[in-house]
Amino acid sequence: MNNYETVFILTPVLSDVQMKEAVEKFTNILKEQGAEIVNEENWGLRKLAYPIEKKSTGFYQLIEFKAKPATIATLEVNFRRDERVIRFLTFRQDKYAAEYAAKRRNLKAASKETVKEN
Repeated sequence: MNNYETVFILTPVLSDVQMKEAVEKFTNILKEQGAEIVNEENWGLRKLAYPIEKKSTGFYQLIEFKAKPATIATLEVNFRRDERVIRFLTFRQDKYAAEYAAKRRNLKAASKETVKEN
């Protein structure tokens, strides 16, 4: 199984419930295909670099997971079919990218713990 990272942008007209529902749909697709979700991050509503479908903002979501290569095809077909998804990018992490992602997660967790203590 390879390490993958996918970032997708959802249309900004969605409510919080609809956005969470869309993210849940894609994580469930991954789980059904036998993928192991390593990390999930909601980056929130952000400005796009350029307008897409006359929209200048979008909800960004990151999912890191371990899966077989065939899983990616299924995931991307579902991204293309879902009208809530504006853009998506999935790539396989090499060992250095996987190490960096693990360090970043650990630093983020450590900073959250120090904030809770204070």
